Amino acid sequence: MFDPVQLRTFLAVSQTLSFTQAAHRLGVRQSTVSQQVRRLEEAAGRRLFVRDTHSVELTEDGEAMLGFARTILEANERAAHWFAGTRLRGRLRFGASEDFVLTRLPEVLERFRREHPEVDLELTVDLSDTLHEQMAAGRFDLVLVKRHPRQPQNGRLVWRDRLVWIGSERLRLNARRPLPLVVFPAPAITRARALDVLEREGRAWRVTCTSRSLNGLVAAARAGLGVMAHTRGMIPPGLVPVPVRAGLPELGAIDVVLLQGPGPERDSAARGSAEALSQAILAAGDRLHTPAGPDGQEVQDVIEPGQGDFVQIP
Repeated sequence: MFDPVQLRTFLAVSQTLSFTQAAHRLGVRQSTVSQQVRRLEEAAGRRLFVRDTHSVELTEDGEAMLGFARTILEANERAAHWFAGTRLRGRLRFGASEDFVLTRLPEVLERFRREHPEVDLELTVDLSDTLHEQMAAGRFDLVLVKRHPRQPQNGRLVWRDRLVWIGSERLRLNARRPLPLVVFPAPAITRARALDVLEREGRAWRVTCTSRSLNGLVAAARAGLGVMAHTRGMIPPGLVPVPVRAGLPELGAIDVVLLQGPGPERDSAARGSAEALSQAILAAGDRLHTPAGPDGQEVQDVIEPGQGDFVQIP
């Protein structure tokens, strides 16, 4: 029998790839997280993580444990709700950055609605910065948004990823011309990061497409209008990372976080519903990623003979 508390701790570490961040999410000491992971490894008789002072990675057995942990915890939650005899109800205002709508988040929301049919879930899809502002104004009970690691560390970390340049497989970039950009309008986080790193590197750029819709940006990128900055773990189908040989500057890390509205300003029904949806999203955090490239294969770069000024993706 695997301890649900240890499994929940394991899941938090596997999603954040950080014992420190997992402890912050769970509200316990880092030593407690280490102890619970060690006990789970002893119960499994296998090593689940490889870690050093700089990184944490899942082992092959750790990857296998992910599926088992989710199944056990989901069954445990269903049983707890059934026998508790309490039903969540009322209005839940939830906001999500559009990036997540193209992942498996709809599956999480569908299941939440099925398990809590008396909760009136209201979904708003917008830019992360806009959702941050509206949350501060009290317009949401819960939001799932991107956050720069250097921003105030409020909220619950769902996972940490990095931004990469992506574009069409057939796109060719001319190093002597301004970099063509496909971007969200200001104040989008990815737009601000892209322009900031290009300015610091002294790389000329021009905007070839602006859209508040991720579908609009993806269509433009697929058409070869330019490159866009995007979370590596959620790259849309039909687009691939720009290879390192293209010489584009690094975009750095990005956090995906859950933010809840101020407790005293919300009724108990909203708090309970927000917490239940938070737990569902946190439990499914690692499943909100999409493959980095077609069929999950590593993307290789290609430079055509005689075309040294161009880089093909790949």
